Amino acid sequence: MAAQGPPPGRAPAPAHLRPAVPGPGSTLRPVQQLKEAQVAHAPQTFLDALAVRTWCGLALAALGRAREEIDAINVYPVADGDTGTNLYLTVESAATAVEAVFAGYEAGADGGAPSLADAVRAMAHGALIGARGNSGTILAQLLRGMAQVLAAEGGAAHTGGEGLRLALRRAADSARLAVAHPVEGTVLSVASAAADAADGAEGDCVTVARAAHRGACEALAATPAQLAVLARAGVVDAGGRGLVAVLAALVETFAGEAPALLTTAPDGAHARVDALPDSLAGPAESCADGADGEDGGPAFEVIYLLEAEDTAVARLRRRLDALGDSLVVVGGDGLWNVHVHVDDAGAAVEAGVEAGRPYQIRITHFGAGDAHARVGERPLRERAQRAVVAVVPGEGLAGLYTEAGATAVLARPGEPPASGELVEAVRRAHAREVVLLPNDAELRHTAAAAAEQARAEGIRVALIPTRSAVQGIAALAVHEPGRRFDEDVVSMTSAAGATRHAEVVVAERQSWTMAGICQAGDILGLVDGDVAVIGADVTETAVSVLNRMLSAGGELVTLVLGDDAPEGIAEHLEARVREAYLAVDTVVYRGGRQGALLLIGVE
Repeated sequence: MAAQGPPPGRAPAPAHLRPAVPGPGSTLRPVQQLKEAQVAHAPQTFLDALAVRTWCGLALAALGRAREEIDAINVYPVADGDTGTNLYLTVESAATAVEAVFAGYEAGADGGAPSLADAVRAMAHGALIGARGNSGTILAQLLRGMAQVLAAEGGAAHTGGEGLRLALRRAADSARLAVAHPVEGTVLSVASAAADAADGAEGDCVTVARAAHRGACEALAATPAQLAVLARAGVVDAGGRGLVAVLAALVETFAGEAPALLTTAPDGAHARVDALPDSLAGPAESCADGADGEDGGPAFEVIYLLEAEDTAVARLRRRLDALGDSLVVVGGDGLWNVHVHVDDAGAAVEAGVEAGRPYQIRITHFGAGDAHARVGERPLRERAQRAVVAVVPGEGLAGLYTEAGATAVLARPGEPPASGELVEAVRRAHAREVVLLPNDAELRHTAAAAAEQARAEGIRVALIPTRSAVQGIAALAVHEPGRRFDEDVVSMTSAAGATRHAEVVVAERQSWTMAGICQAGDILGLVDGDVAVIGADVTETAVSVLNRMLSAGGELVTLVLGDDAPEGIAEHLEARVREAYLAVDTVVYRGGRQGALLLIGVE
C-alpha cells in the first residue's frame, strides 16, 4: 500500500455526524459522543486513523436512522426482526473501541495520535467482542478482514485506493470462510459484489468506495431473485441493506456527502423491491439452492466469545455444524465470536467449554410458532404474553433453563451481571409480562433496579427473590404461561420458597463461621446461605449437608454438579438417598463452571 502525501486541513464535523441517540425504551445505548473538532469530514483521497474514526461515527449514525427499517425487513435466516438493532450494536462497539484508542493517545504525555493500524485493529476488536446476531457477527468478520490488510504495514499513517481495494477483497473472502454454509442472496453476496466492483475501480479511496457502494446496491437489489423467502416477502436482504448503509458511510467519509444511489420509498415502505430504483430492481425468482427459510428451524440462538486455539476452533466448527445451522465463527489470534442456531443450547455451550473458555454467553429462545413461522402468517416481532428471565451460574444450567423456555443470563464466579444486562435480557425476552429470577441473594438489589427500569418501559415485571439456582429450577418447574400472571407468580414463589438450598465450596482463606474456624482449602457446606459443615472431603461434606437438609423432610433432591466435583459423587449421594430416605427422589444436572462444587436443593 503506497503512502499518500500529507493530509490536507480538516473541517469540523457537522452535527449530523454524531451517532443517532435512540429513543426511550430502546435496547440501544448511545456511544460516547465524537469530538467534533477531532473528527475528519473534509473530502479526502486516503484512509487514515481519523478517517476510520469518522467512518465509524457515520456508519453508526446511518444504522441508527435505518435500524427500524432494517428490523422490519428481517425475514432470513430467522424472521426475528432484530438485524438492524444487531448491526447498530456491533458498530457501536467498534466505534467505542476506536474512541478509546484516540482518548488514550490524547491523555498521553506526548499528545500523539494513533496510527491507521491502531485504529483499524481497535475497530475490528470492538466489533468482534460486541457482535450481535448473525449479521452482526458477519459484519465483525468483514471489519476484521479489512483490518488485517490495513494494519499489515504497521505504523503507516495512511493508505490509498489500492489498499482499500485489497481490504474490501479480504473482508468479503474472510466473511465467506467464517460461515459454515454460505447462501447467496445474503450479506455475503452484497459484500462480494462490493469487493468485485472495487477491484475494477482505478483511482483514490473516493473512487474505490463509490464503486464498492454501487456494486453493493446492485447486489442488494438482486437478493430477492437469489433467495425465495425474500421474493415472497417483497423485501431485500436485511443484512445486505445494513452493509449498504455502512458502505454509504464510507463514501461520505471520503467524499464529504452521502451517496444517493439507493433510496427508500417516501410512503414508509421499508426497502421493498419496488422501492429500489428501476435500474437496480431485479426479478423475484425462486432460490436455486432451496434455502428459502420456511421449513422451520432450531429453537435457540447461542452466541458467545471464546478464548481458544485454532485447532480447537476447527473441531468446534465441525461439532456445532452437526448440531444446528446459521453457524458463523469469526475472529482469530486466540479470541473468537461464535454464533449458531440450535435445538440443544446446552450442547452448543458445552462444545465451547471443550474447545476453550466461553464467556459473555447469550442464549435466546426464538419461541414456538414465532421465529420460524412462514412469512405472512404473523406480524414480525409479535410480543409473547409472558417470559421468564433467570440469572444462572454455569453453562450447563444456562442450557437447562433455556430448554425450559427461559432467557438465561450467565453469571460467572466473581462476575455478577449488572442491572443493565438484566434489563437487556428482559427486553430480549420480548414479552408483555416477565418473571425475573435472580437466583442469588446478593443480586436482589441489582434485580430490583432492573425490574424498575423495565416497568418504566411498560413491561409488567414480577421479581421472585430466589437465592439459588435450585430454587429457580423449582419455580420454573411450576411455571404455566397460560394462567393469570398473579397466579403464576404466586405458584412460582411458593415453589421456590419451599425449596431449601445448599452448596459445597472450597474455602479461599481462614475465616470465622457459624460452624467454627475454617482454613483455606477446607470444604464448606452452606445451608440456606450459612456455613453448617466444615470438612476435609467433598463427598463426606456433601453427605453431611444432605442429611441435615433431609432431617426436616423432603420429597425431591436436586443435585447440580460443578466441573470440579469429584467423580462418582452424584452416584454416591443418590445411593445414600435411596438407602436412608425411601420416599425421596433425586435428579442430577451438570452445571459447568458454576463456582460451587455442588448445589443441592430439597423440595
